[in-house]
Amino acid sequence: MGAVRAGTTAVATASLLAGTALLLPGHAVAEPADLDWGPCPEGSYVETAQCAEVEVPRDYANPDGPTIELTVSKLPAQGPKRGVLFGNPGGPGGSALPMFEDNQLFSWPQELRNEWDLIGVQPRGLPFATALECTPPLDITTATINYGGATRAMCDAQDPGYTATITTETTARDWEEVRRKLGDERISIFGLSYGTFLGSTYATLFPQHVDRLVLDSAMDPDWAWNEVLWQQNDGYKQRVYAMMQWIADNDETYGLGDTPMQVYQRWSEVVAAEAGASPTLAPPAAQIGDVPPALTDFAEQYIAGINLTEGARTQFEGWLSNIITPSQLMSTVYGLTREAAPQRDMWPLVAQSIRNGGADPAAFEMDDVIINELLQFQAMQNVIMCNENQVAARPWDYPAFLAHNFLSGDMFELIGYTFSSGAACAGAPPVTVPVDVTNQGLAVQPLQLQSRQDPQTPYTGGLSMSERMGSHLISVDGGDHGAFAKGNAVVDAAVVEYLRTGTTDVVTAPEAPIRTPLL
Repeated sequence: MGAVRAGTTAVATASLLAGTALLLPGHAVAEPADLDWGPCPEGSYVETAQCAEVEVPRDYANPDGPTIELTVSKLPAQGPKRGVLFGNPGGPGGSALPMFEDNQLFSWPQELRNEWDLIGVQPRGLPFATALECTPPLDITTATINYGGATRAMCDAQDPGYTATITTETTARDWEEVRRKLGDERISIFGLSYGTFLGSTYATLFPQHVDRLVLDSAMDPDWAWNEVLWQQNDGYKQRVYAMMQWIADNDETYGLGDTPMQVYQRWSEVVAAEAGASPTLAPPAAQIGDVPPALTDFAEQYIAGINLTEGARTQFEGWLSNIITPSQLMSTVYGLTREAAPQRDMWPLVAQSIRNGGADPAAFEMDDVIINELLQFQAMQNVIMCNENQVAARPWDYPAFLAHNFLSGDMFELIGYTFSSGAACAGAPPVTVPVDVTNQGLAVQPLQLQSRQDPQTPYTGGLSMSERMGSHLISVDGGDHGAFAKGNAVVDAAVVEYLRTGTTDVVTAPEAPIRTPLL
């Protein structure tokens, strides 16, 4: 996704105060290392932060052995410094270097920029952190019987043994090395999505060094990893239907129909025109507005009949078209729809694309550099998930994995079944057991934000994390993945209050507004 960068305005005395630490109780300062801060690496997508390289053990079981280098980004506090905030955007495998840059989706509160050093520690294995040099196997036979093993072997070839060190626990220990070198006795943490697992792991290993812990859109630790992506399947479908309802509610703007089913029909036509194959996603439920005028006296019977048969008919036709023609995955609108489902600020882009008869191809053009980055991210994600996978595979899901990957191309099914069936980690047994996260030893209760209809980190899984970490939970309406720094005034104020005081009374919040123009 492209990012619209927004500059920030410092207070008049920022240049004098940025390096001045406001020593609050319990914030003794350790002896910092001499880090060489300068411009961040080209290609890191960082525009305003400064960066430094930090040397850490390659294997913490052998702390005196070989080392690797990680890049760390830093946005110094623009006013009197209250503390240090480490952030991770999730993934696993998301780049942390541009974590606190403003973009299309995130607008970080000025209070945060004024009072905290904002730190992004690039996870090992990613670019600018002793990167894995590998791409996922593309051979169809390998993909069906040895995907995890082939990926692991490919990634391990240039530096044997390195991939086995890429785990959540090791990344948390990297944070500890960075904390020591920064010289801060305690750090606050903001973790988004997988970042909640990483932040909780650090807090479990080093509770004495944790000030505040914010968990935004938490995952269920017991779902790591075969279960996590499978749990997303139904949530994504429901969120797409909510998107179509929103487009229907804005029919005066987009003219795509005033019921979700009417919007779905226009969407389906565009997908088929782009890909040459119909989507297999079942349509949303029919409403009164879908009843032909001649049948209004039999509206209930008509709606019941449509809802009983239309889904099966649509899916059958979609399956057939995807078998005999190119896959629905060839449609940019189809891919954009799934990507946009957890982010309401992207819904206007989907509506515009449907109205225009397809997405702008230029917006999806990728050069070789970007394609390679995406392949590296995919390999990195597979490595870390398989290295610490603790959920048994369900072999009975294997036919669904084959069908959705190689016949239907149904993105709303294939990702989840690739993991639940065991295919994603086939040939790559776990090398470790994830840390059993807990709040034991934390001086301050964690704060957790959880959207009720979030498809990426379902609410029920978030409740499990809340119980494990004893967090104060703020339930957020809607289904956005990520609640903080999204233009939600209630959430932003509550998080800043918590970071300052260690507490907040807020327990519910409305969903964030859509800030993208409705064009």
